[in-house]
Amino acid sequence: MAKNPESPIEPFKRALANAARSLAEMPDLEIVFSGEGPQLTGKRAVLPHPPRDLTPADASRIRGLADQMALRIAHHDVTAHNKARPASALGAPVYDALEQARIEAVGANALGGVKENLRAVHEHAWAKKPLNQLEALANPPMADVIGLLARERMTGEPPPAMAKALVDLFRAEVESKAGPDLDKLADAFHDQKAYARIARTILRDLSMGDDLSDAPDQADEDEEGDEGESEASDDGDEGDGEGQSPQQASMDDSEATHRESEDADSQAMQADDDSDAEDSDEPPEMGDGEQPARPDLKGEGKQATYKIFTTAHDEVVAAEELCDAEELTRLRAYLDQQLASLSTVVSRLANKLQRKLMAQQNRSWTFDLEEGILDVARLTRVITDPTASLAFKEEEDTEFRDTVVTILIDNSGSMRGRPIMVAAVCADILARTLERCGVKTEILGFTTRAWKGGTSREDWLKAGKPAQPGRLNDLRHIIYKAADAPWRRARRNLGLMMREGLLKENIDGEALMWAHQRLMGRSEQRRILMVISDGAPVDDSTLSVNSGHYLERHLREVIGEIESKSPVQLIAIGIGHDVTRYYRRAVTIVDVEQLAGAIVDQLAELFDEEVRRLTRKNANLLQPPPNTQGPQGPAARRSTFKEVRRAVA
Repeated sequence: MAKNPESPIEPFKRALANAARSLAEMPDLEIVFSGEGPQLTGKRAVLPHPPRDLTPADASRIRGLADQMALRIAHHDVTAHNKARPASALGAPVYDALEQARIEAVGANALGGVKENLRAVHEHAWAKKPLNQLEALANPPMADVIGLLARERMTGEPPPAMAKALVDLFRAEVESKAGPDLDKLADAFHDQKAYARIARTILRDLSMGDDLSDAPDQADEDEEGDEGESEASDDGDEGDGEGQSPQQASMDDSEATHRESEDADSQAMQADDDSDAEDSDEPPEMGDGEQPARPDLKGEGKQATYKIFTTAHDEVVAAEELCDAEELTRLRAYLDQQLASLSTVVSRLANKLQRKLMAQQNRSWTFDLEEGILDVARLTRVITDPTASLAFKEEEDTEFRDTVVTILIDNSGSMRGRPIMVAAVCADILARTLERCGVKTEILGFTTRAWKGGTSREDWLKAGKPAQPGRLNDLRHIIYKAADAPWRRARRNLGLMMREGLLKENIDGEALMWAHQRLMGRSEQRRILMVISDGAPVDDSTLSVNSGHYLERHLREVIGEIESKSPVQLIAIGIGHDVTRYYRRAVTIVDVEQLAGAIVDQLAELFDEEVRRLTRKNANLLQPPPNTQGPQGPAARRSTFKEVRRAVA
């Protein structure tokens, strides 16, 4: 059988990938084509899918996006950039735009093809930005204007046609204040540190760097000790994306290289090394001055040792609010396509769980009642003994219709790839199965809004970096399916987990508290919380300014409070990491393919325990009290059964 012919755009993709690796001087650079591009993350560059009918303009634009990322990898030092970057709201985006112009100038002046590709990117980007002169005067886009003027000085490229009017609107004013320093950029763009000094001078010329008036230049900063370098690096990390174009912001995400998996492993090893703490019921060793405290599960107060710098930027958001309906549909279709084979396996396990639950929901009957449905099986007794009274029976309701299950999924960066795919499809099929059994199901996810702190860290820097600020990142808690929402309406939302850029860092303790609070607000008598995670909580921003076990200690406290004091039944499933050291009821799986079986087995075990508990309770109620006196006729039996029925109810 002949193989399917290769798509016409495959040779273009291969050539583009090889060219990008060569330009970046990184042979192991991963090039991915996705609808989520453009985005640069560490050694992974995501580019938009080339259209099926690839035109020369489209080809140049996509090559230009790849060139931008490759040049940034090869010619941009993030540490040097952050050390010299101003903190002012006006100056920071202009400084970033000047650096982006420098990076592109290096490639454009060396290679004519790169110059043409970058020109296509700018023309395409500005074609979507029609000029509104009144709006531009009211809120001048100085980062765009100065970036284009710097590009013009260094490469000779005029502004794109759609941007020319905007640049001309502010050209005279900018050049009158900073023209001589803009001219100096062309002689320094090969030296990032020298270029940074000129860029800071331009900001002072334009009165956009209030924090630079008495600040030392980059050359002076280079002579500072290691401590000063570390502090400056931490301070500068947080604002790279402010005021940038979407392409710059997505590429600057790469500076926050996804270290989440390595950090989780590191924290796991630290906890394992402290064997004394692990083998006892005491919390992990605490730093000086810290005291153990219990989390407030009702949200009425915060721990003494666990603090939150600010909650102003946290969000609880429905999945459909994070992207439009069309994209959700496409992402869901991609999820279904990737896991078509796994869905069959999970469905088979889910059917097994359904049969178990339905078998436990067989209705029971209470006999020998004075009213209810006539018990025809006992009519012979009336014939044999005409004085016997008629017997009635009544059907009992099932206990499982008063149950709610919450599935809380770790949406951190280390779950990227197959783990998050499997978690999504398992949660989807499990929700459908439990809904058929009359058990309500809620699906939640937790991550952060940004890498390395986001707006919370910016607020902390503006506040003077107070010591021990506590949690220092913007939380994002996602509702994929509410408990009362039918599965058919929420099914599409789970595709959001496939969206590039969604998965960031994980603060498990607060996510558990949030999910627990939602469960406690439910009216169901039985509440089950299932956590699916792949390791310890990790947030670079928080751990960089607090003790190393800060988030892990809080997670342990929250788990201990839920397991010892809450009516919520807590289950955890760890993917590749041992979560049994955190949770009393937990299972660890090595391969994500085992996730479906682990979920079904854990839930089935819980329901089996409930059935055994009810069976023991009913058996005790049916036992006659010792030394019972008096008649044991039908009337006495009816009284006993009525008491049993009331007690069980």
